[in-house]
Amino acid sequence: MSKAVETKKVQVQEIAEKFQAAASVVVVDYRGLTVAQVTELRKQLREAGVEFKVYKNTLTRRAAEIANVEGINEHLTGPNAIAFSNEDVVAPAKIINEFAKKNEALEIKAGIIEGTIASLEDVKALAELPSREGLLSMLLSVLQAPVRNFALATKAVAEQKEEQGA
Repeated sequence: MSKAVETKKVQVQEIAEKFQAAASVVVVDYRGLTVAQVTELRKQLREAGVEFKVYKNTLTRRAAEIANVEGINEHLTGPNAIAFSNEDVVAPAKIINEFAKKNEALEIKAGIIEGTIASLEDVKALAELPSREGLLSMLLSVLQAPVRNFALATKAVAEQKEEQGA
């Protein structure tokens, strides 16, 4: 076999492993972005621990078949870039969605969320979710509310008794 074919097989296997290991994947069309804009997007994604790569569509389609996510193949047309996140499910969708709002040239095509093919609407819905820290703070405030209300009620009853006794 030629060296080029061997290199492509290695790349396909690498992409397939990334698909399998990723908590979420977002496929975007980056046509129309300047080099400076793409560099800024890559920087934001890298800071969040998200890998952003451009692969040939044919190699990506083969890798998707190996990783059992063939549904993404219909979105692999034209120049695409793929964001892979292994830890944070929300990070790539949130960063790319915010970037796309400021730069209309960036178009979100689809994604894979924990092994399930996600449409454009699903990716945008995921991007609108609060961060993990935001969700935890909401949970904490919900858990604190009954205790706070009980403390306020107890204080009010104590003050009322004090007024009656005085």
